[in-house]
Amino acid sequence: MKQIKRRSDCPISLSLDIFGDKWTLLILRDFMFFENRHFNELVTIESISTNILTDRLNKLVGHGIITKQIAEKNRSSYLYSLTKKGVELIPIVVEIYKWGANHLEGNNAESKLKKRINLEGEKVSEEFMEKLKITHNIL
Repeated sequence: MKQIKRRSDCPISLSLDIFGDKWTLLILRDFMFFENRHFNELVTIESISTNILTDRLNKLVGHGIITKQIAEKNRSSYLYSLTKKGVELIPIVVEIYKWGANHLEGNNAESKLKKRINLEGEKVSEEFMEKLKITHNIL
């Protein structure tokens, strides 16, 4: 994995170097909320190009946020899974969803989910995390 030159040792800056771009957050969104875990499912994200998708997936694998395994049902494709480290990003993604749902005009936030997140965001995050631990085989 290509080393990124650090701008600073600030934890926020270092974190954003890993998952702070639009494409990486949308890939994580698809893992977390839509169970899209194969390249062909992920390439449909907001018209992401295959070279950008490949780069971001490799970056996430390199940082231990996801794993890449040969898919059981189709040995010519890969199955990507969140790791414990990746699942721990759920509260961040939920808060970004909440902010966008509450402050940006014309968004497509699901009203039931928006209401739940506004009332009990931490509980919603914990529920998503527990579900993902099961579906992504995280012990």
